[in-house]
Amino acid sequence: MSAVSPVHISAVVLTLNEERHIGACLATLTWADECVVFDSFSTDTTVALARQAGARVIQHPFENYAQQRNAALGAVESAWVFFVDADERCPVALGEEIRAVVASPRHDVYAVPRHNYLFGRLTLGAGWYPDYQARLFRVGKACFDPLREVHEVARHDGEMGYLKTELIHYNYDTLEQFHAKQRKYAQYDAGILFKQGVRPKPRNFVLQPLREFRRRFFALRGYRDGWHGLRLSVLMAYYNFDMYCRLARLWQANGAAHQARDVR
Repeated sequence: MSAVSPVHISAVVLTLNEERHIGACLATLTWADECVVFDSFSTDTTVALARQAGARVIQHPFENYAQQRNAALGAVESAWVFFVDADERCPVALGEEIRAVVASPRHDVYAVPRHNYLFGRLTLGAGWYPDYQARLFRVGKACFDPLREVHEVARHDGEMGYLKTELIHYNYDTLEQFHAKQRKYAQYDAGILFKQGVRPKPRNFVLQPLREFRRRFFALRGYRDGWHGLRLSVLMAYYNFDMYCRLARLWQANGAAHQARDVR
């Protein structure tokens, strides 16, 4: 195998039924040496559209986000990988910054800030900005923590670098999408607390959501976005409450299972 150029960059997009976004996403990644669509067996036209756009398609069964990204790191032959989600867009200035950074790298992993659009509105408060995400990886020097199935965390030596130009992220178009994703996160976070042996206390159902609202609206300056920021802060407080409800149900189910075993 021939040696890979030290500045060779693969832009990798993880997909599952992303026909709505994949074309527009790939159109913003032409600055990369190659585009790889790492697909978990889409059933729509995602793969066909990706190939039509000139991307290399690799299909791999999905276990969780961390494992999928690690599998992608192992599948490319580039010196660097820049991860992009299908609902994200990479401005020209960001592509130029990435090329300049990898030409003289000081770190093995770089995080990129994001401009998040929620319900069609750029959101700068309540924790959605700068929203740094570890996305630029030197292959063979860094990976994702396999124990963090969502909200992935980079594993690497040394300090993380930070890019300056924002990646554009179209998070949620509708409240329905937002609710569906936050319910999944609440279930996942409740599962983590359950595995850690954390039992919810009565005060958690009141005080923790209030703390979450205060954190989102005041500490993270959700007020900058007016009523939009207020709504988001209230919603995130509610999903903190939902997480404790789910945690309580896990403990109830665990107790019922123990009782069933005792009866046997």
